[in-house]
Amino acid sequence: MMMSPAPGRDLEGRYRNSPLHEWFENLASGKGLCCSYADGHAIEDADWEAADGHYRVRLPKNANSKEMIWVDVPDDAVIKVPNKAGRTMVWPVYNNLYPDISIRCFMPGSMT
Repeated sequence: MMMSPAPGRDLEGRYRNSPLHEWFENLASGKGLCCSYADGHAIEDADWEAADGHYRVRLPKNANSKEMIWVDVPDDAVIKVPNKAGRTMVWPVYNNLYPDISIRCFMPGSMT
C-alpha cells in the first residue's frame, strides 16, 4: 500500500498559497471538519473498495505499524462534495487508548 501525505492538515503553512487551501480547510464529513482533527493521506486504488454503496480502505493497523488491515468506512465519514484533489483520500484517527482505527473522513477518487 502506498500512503502519501496530502495537504489535508498544514501545520507549517507550506500549502497556504495552494489554490485548494481554503477548500481543504473547510472539507467536512458527517463527523465534522476533516483537516482540523486528523492528517489526510492519499491512497492508491488497490487500497480501497466500493461495494453496495459502502467503502473500505486498507490502512496500517496502528500509527507506527507496517501491518495492513481492511477497515470499513462509516457512511457518515464519506465526504459528499466533489473531489477537487482528484485522488482518493482518507483521514484516519489512531488512539493509543482505543485499539480500533476511527475514520474521520473519506473522499473517493477516480475508481467510483
